Amino acid sequence: MSHKLIVTKDGSHSLFIEELNEHYHSIHGAIRESIHVFIEAGLKHVCKIKPVPENESGQKINILEVGFGTGLNTFLSILESQKLTNTFDYVTLEAFPLTEEIITALNYSSLLVEQANSTMALQLLFNMMHLAEWNRKVSLTSKFKLQKIHNTLQQVELKDQFDLVYYDAFGPTAQPEMWEEPVFLKLWNAMSENGVLVTYCAKGSVKRTLKTIGFQVESLPGPPGKREMIRATKNISL
Repeated sequence: MSHKLIVTKDGSHSLFIEELNEHYHSIHGAIRESIHVFIEAGLKHVCKIKPVPENESGQKINILEVGFGTGLNTFLSILESQKLTNTFDYVTLEAFPLTEEIITALNYSSLLVEQANSTMALQLLFNMMHLAEWNRKVSLTSKFKLQKIHNTLQQVELKDQFDLVYYDAFGPTAQPEMWEEPVFLKLWNAMSENGVLVTYCAKGSVKRTLKTIGFQVESLPGPPGKREMIRATKNISL
């Protein structure tokens, strides 16, 4: 697939795939969308609702990302982790990793200086994230362990119980197989009780599928350019 580098409305880069007629992020702002959907509605929400055991300063959060792509969601999660007492085990899936040429062209580090609460150089951290060996868990910081898996969601064996799922696959028009019941059922089985799934998509058929499986589905205000997004909770006590 051929990738075209574009600049979205908040100044941050995204990619356009001509064959699929699909963008990796919102053209209304890649960073803005990722923060809104995955950090604000996902990571921060889960850190608030997951109880902290006695005599511990912060709970470990297990995160699964479906669609590593440019690494933006992962990068923002690493930066956010530096502000929190929690520790994070982060697993991300990608079937088609980007080339080094595309990765080095991305401008996220230069735009996220104000997001960082760390003395670590952002570009160095971004490079470490992308250079991390595939299919092996590595510690990027004292709070953040990363495992990039070069595989599809359909084929991978999910061993952890995830507290949070970032569902960032291409949309239902481009990848309809990624939005069907078997995929979400597999995620349900891999999530902890009260685990949360967040996605930019708010299609009615996706909401119905999630509800059929047993998720408690919320329609939240979407990022710029989208009226709604979905947050789904595995609440088995209902």
